[in-house]
Amino acid sequence: MGKIMLITGGARSGKSQYAEQHAKKLGGNILYIATAMAYDDEMKMRIRKHQNSRPQKWETYEGYKGLGNVIREKGKFFNGILLDCVTIMTSNLMLEFCHNHPLEEIDFEAVENKILTEMHQLINGIQDVEATVILVTNELGSSIVPESKLGRVFRDIAGRVNQYLASCADEVYLTVCGMPMKIK
Repeated sequence: MGKIMLITGGARSGKSQYAEQHAKKLGGNILYIATAMAYDDEMKMRIRKHQNSRPQKWETYEGYKGLGNVIREKGKFFNGILLDCVTIMTSNLMLEFCHNHPLEEIDFEAVENKILTEMHQLINGIQDVEATVILVTNELGSSIVPESKLGRVFRDIAGRVNQYLASCADEVYLTVCGMPMKIK
């Protein structure tokens, strides 16, 4: 079984840059799993910026669902796997599970259970490969309480996802102002 590294931090804290630097040090073949979906021009620009920051020789897989199977199937061909970003993955799953339902009719406990099931499957897939897997996620609980119910539910689910992944990780880093701090 390979090593799991979780890198968290606030927006623009340097977590993706640190993850990419670490992946480059692994050498060999790297699989980059990009979970963002280009819904608008701003997101398209962010995706282009991430694409331009990583080596062209890295293989890219784009998607946010079933990633445990993707890692299990592709992982044997790579020294390292970088998944950026768990928070966007969580957001996409939440939007998919809540799509076309009035807010008052959504069973958020069921939504969270589906998301956590996806995360368990992710960890199971990682445990089946020898590659080092780097997971990038956002630390959402350190700022103001979101104004909307949906925002608060998302923050809570993302926080529990991060707790679960940190408990499974061999190493956990918190990035602040571009500086990584090892916390596990």
